[in-house]
Amino acid sequence: MAQHERPINDLPVVIVGLCLIALAIELMLSAASARLLGGAGGIGWRIQFMQEYAFVSGVIEAMKMGDYAPDLLRRFVTYAFVHDGMTHMLFAGALLLALGKFVGDVFSAINTLILFLITTIFGALIFGTFVTTNYPLLGLYPPVFGFIGAYTYIVWVRLGALGEMQIKAFQLIAFLLGLQLVFGLLFGSNPTWIAELAAFLIGFASSTILAPGGWAAFVAKMRRD
Repeated sequence: MAQHERPINDLPVVIVGLCLIALAIELMLSAASARLLGGAGGIGWRIQFMQEYAFVSGVIEAMKMGDYAPDLLRRFVTYAFVHDGMTHMLFAGALLLALGKFVGDVFSAINTLILFLITTIFGALIFGTFVTTNYPLLGLYPPVFGFIGAYTYIVWVRLGALGEMQIKAFQLIAFLLGLQLVFGLLFGSNPTWIAELAAFLIGFASSTILAPGGWAAFVAKMRRD
C-alpha cells in the first residue's frame, strides 16, 4: 500500500516541546489577564511572572556580589518562556519552529537542545553585562537568533562545498538586523538586540562543534579552502 505524503514535515520533538512550554505559559497568562483564570488577581500574573522569571542586568550585579541563588540563575533560561503577549509568543514560536526544523534536520536532538540552551544563556549573559538599566529580557527571540546563527553556519558550509560565494549565507541576518534598525528609527529601539546579536554569534560559533563531524570537520574544511 502506497504511503501518503505528510502535508507537514516532521518537526524536531525537542523544538516542539520547547514551543509548547512557552505556549502553555502564554495561554495561562492570557487567560489570567482576561479574568478567565485566577479571578481579579489573575490580572497581575503576567507582571508577577516577569518579576520572577525575566532576565535583568541586576542578575549580573548580584552575581558579582557573590549571590548565586537558584532563583537568579534560573533566569538565564526561564526568561525565554515568558512573553509580553500572545502575538509576541506566536511570532517567536513560529520562527523557532521553522528554524528548528531546518537545524534539527542536520543536528542531533541533543545537540539541538544544547544549541537552544547555549544561545539562550549567552544572550542573557551579554545582555546583562552591557545593559545598565533594568529593562527586562523576555521571550524566545534570543534563541531564535541563535538558531539563525546555526542556520547561517549550515548554509555557509553548503555554499562552500558547492564552490559558491559563502557571504550569501549571511543574507538573512543582515536583512533582520537592517529591519531592526529601520523599526528602531521609526518606533524607538530597546536593548534586546544586544542579546539577539550575541545569541546569533554564539549560535554560529557553537555550530562548528555541534554540527555533524564537529570541530574536526570544520578544520578539515578550512584546510581545503
